[in-house]
Amino acid sequence: MSERESLIRIQDLHRDFPMGLEVVHALDGVSLTVERGEFLGVMGPSGSGKSTLLYLMGGLDRPTTGHIWVRDQDITALDENGLAAYRRREVGFVFQTFNLISTMSALENVEFPMLFARVPPAQRRERARSLLSLLGLGDRMEHKPTELSGGQQQRVAIARALVNDPDIILADEPTGNLDSHTGAEIMEVLARLNQEQGRTIIVVSHDPSITDHTSRCIHLLDGQVAQDDGK
Repeated sequence: MSERESLIRIQDLHRDFPMGLEVVHALDGVSLTVERGEFLGVMGPSGSGKSTLLYLMGGLDRPTTGHIWVRDQDITALDENGLAAYRRREVGFVFQTFNLISTMSALENVEFPMLFARVPPAQRRERARSLLSLLGLGDRMEHKPTELSGGQQQRVAIARALVNDPDIILADEPTGNLDSHTGAEIMEVLARLNQEQGRTIIVVSHDPSITDHTSRCIHLLDGQVAQDDGK
């Protein structure tokens, strides 16, 4: 590992889910450090805790016990307003199902998060256009999601994740609904954002080919870190 600054520190993270009379230990004592500028892959079989870990880092869920520090802020101690501000300021999300608004154009979808950040309309439009052009969609801005291919929709989703200029991009199975060629293109887009812009990117996937792009990969099994392949 390099001497870069640590951005995310996770200590003894547990997340339990009651299932009837049983309790499922989705995460069972995970400790992890992610350095600023890393491209981290998180792999493991279904039910290993991959998405749970990602959602906790993104402030979309709360742990049963344990702590997550982003820089020097313990996000597990934040109230709901604090978590909302953290998500808006620090994190961009990319999901397997794209999560685009079907009635909006690509441009409007990318602009949407900036409404909550109270960015002026002209600035919203300029930034959304710039990001879509950066991601090769300069001629598709006015198209709605149903008029775009899966790969194009995921590029719109990545542009939307970038609009508030977050340090951290969290991607949950971003290639899961794409064919292998398109999936590789999306991973190359994420790698370029990591290399050229210094974004810290964490990708959850079951696809071992993501290691062609990541700088490091951890493997989860039964809610624990079973392997850490630092490169």
